[in-house]
Amino acid sequence: MSEDVRILVVEDDRNIRQFVASALESEGYHVAAAGSLRQAGVELGARSPDLVMLDLGLPDGDGIPFIRDFRGWSAVPILVLSARSLETDKVAALDAGADDYLSKPFGVSELLARVRALLRRRGHGSEQEPPLIRFGDFEIDCVNRAVRRRGEVLHLTQIEYRLLLCLATHPGRVMTHRQLLAQVWGAQAVESHQYLRVYVGHLRQKIETDPTRPRHILTETGVGYRFQP
Repeated sequence: MSEDVRILVVEDDRNIRQFVASALESEGYHVAAAGSLRQAGVELGARSPDLVMLDLGLPDGDGIPFIRDFRGWSAVPILVLSARSLETDKVAALDAGADDYLSKPFGVSELLARVRALLRRRGHGSEQEPPLIRFGDFEIDCVNRAVRRRGEVLHLTQIEYRLLLCLATHPGRVMTHRQLLAQVWGAQAVESHQYLRVYVGHLRQKIETDPTRPRHILTETGVGYRFQP
């Protein structure tokens, strides 16, 4: 059952990474490993894993925004393995889109049981969404977190990228202010509507031919925004 399953382990501690990889390989899973978020992005594109196991404290960034971005374009299950054991940490990861959370230290039996449960839930034959989103003259490369206009890389801040990805993965659908704030900034920011207005303005300046008459990011007055490809 496990011989065709690919699992990506994202963990900066080499000993833990090798320990987890060995446990998974003993069950017949194919394992790829990454020690940073940057390397994880490369492995996601190269391996198309069936499951991602993710540490939150990585040398080049925090795992929570990574989860939020990944969940914006992929349904692949995420199991968080973290030394952060507070309830608030677990809630933040699960709200961002993680499917399960296991605090360190953990036992091999429990780890493998969580993996089996997530893979059962995912089922067989489910297909991952393609990691490229195209609209107008633009292409969003979800794996490499890059936006291009006619092949030229467009500079976006991390927040601008997350906001555009969130909108573009829900084409034609009205996204409320609260939905966008929760997915881009986190649940603690759902009342901060001014953030959203400012960053929508920034995005329009960068992707709209005429920001005063937007073609892609349309305002739904009093409700939110709708993305038109």
